Amino acid sequence: MTKDKTKKILKLLLRVFVTCLLLWVVFSRINLQQIGQTTKGTRWEFLIIIWALAVLVFWIRTVRMRLILKRQDCAVGTIKIFGASAVTSLYSLIMPGLLSTGVKWYILKHHTGKGSNVLSSMMYNQATDIVVRVLLGLVAIIITNPGGCQQVPAVCGIITAGIILICVLLLNRRTGAKISAVFAYALKPLPKTIRAPAEKILEQIKVFQTAGWAFHLKMAGINLVSALLSVVIYVYAAKAAGIAVPVAVLVWQSSAVYVLGRLPISVANLGVREVTLVGTLSLYGVEAPAALLMSMILFSITVLMAIMGAFFQLCWIVPRPEKDKQD
Repeated sequence: MTKDKTKKILKLLLRVFVTCLLLWVVFSRINLQQIGQTTKGTRWEFLIIIWALAVLVFWIRTVRMRLILKRQDCAVGTIKIFGASAVTSLYSLIMPGLLSTGVKWYILKHHTGKGSNVLSSMMYNQATDIVVRVLLGLVAIIITNPGGCQQVPAVCGIITAGIILICVLLLNRRTGAKISAVFAYALKPLPKTIRAPAEKILEQIKVFQTAGWAFHLKMAGINLVSALLSVVIYVYAAKAAGIAVPVAVLVWQSSAVYVLGRLPISVANLGVREVTLVGTLSLYGVEAPAALLMSMILFSITVLMAIMGAFFQLCWIVPRPEKDKQD
C-alpha cells in the first residue's frame, strides 16, 4: 500500500471517528424513549414541502453556476450541472465537506475540457455563497443577540463591515489585480507542479475581477434568494419537529450549519449538524430529542439529492443504444 493511500485511509478513519464522537455527544444527552415520543408528534406533511424547496434551491444554485461558467467561456447545460451537483451529494455521503466538490469538478471538466476555468468558477461560486451565508448569519445574530452579551452585536457589526470591505477590494478591478499579484509572488517558492496550476487559476480569476459590479451583485442576489429559501426549509423542518423559535434564530443556525458543513471534519456532515442544532436550540428551551429530529429531517434532503445523484450516475454510465445515438 502506497503512502498516499495510507494517508487517505487514515484521514477517512479520523473523520469517521469525529463523526461517531459528535453523534455520541448528542445521543448521550437523549433518552431513547424521548426520541420515540417526539417522533410520534412529527408533522410528516411538511416533509414534502421541505423536499420540494430543497430541489428548488438546488435548481437556483444550478442556474447561478451556469451563469458563472458562461462567464468563463464554458457552455454547460442546466441539466448537466444539476446532475453533477446531485452526484456530488451522493459522494458527500462518504467524502466530507469541500472534498466532495472534486467530483463535480471532474464531471464539468470532462464535459468542457477546461479544468482550470471550471475550478476557478467553482471557487468563485463557493466563496460568494459562503460570504452571503456568513453575512446573513451575522445580521441575524446582531438582531437576536443569542448570548445576551452587549458586545456581540458590535463585534458582529465590525466583522460584517470587514468582510464587505475585503470583498470590495478583491473584486475591484484595480485593487483586485494587486492582491492577485501578491498571491502570485507568494507562490514563487513553491514547486512548479503546484505553482503552475495555481498561477493559471489566478489568471482565470481575473475574469471575475473585471466582470463589473452588475455581475457580482446579480450573483449575490441569486445567492441571497437560495439562502433565504434554505431558511424557509429550516422553518418547515422546525415546524415538523414541533419546534417554535424566532425565525431570526433559524437564519443564523442555517448559516452556521452550512459553513461548518464545508469543513472536512466529518462524514456527510453528520455530527456537526446535530451538535450545532442541539446545542444552540437548547438556548431557547428546545429539548434535545426535538432538535435531533429536526436535524434528521434536514439530513433527509442530502439523502434525497443522493438518490437523484445515483439516478444521474446510472444514466451517464449506461451506454445509449445505437439508434438513440443516430437520432
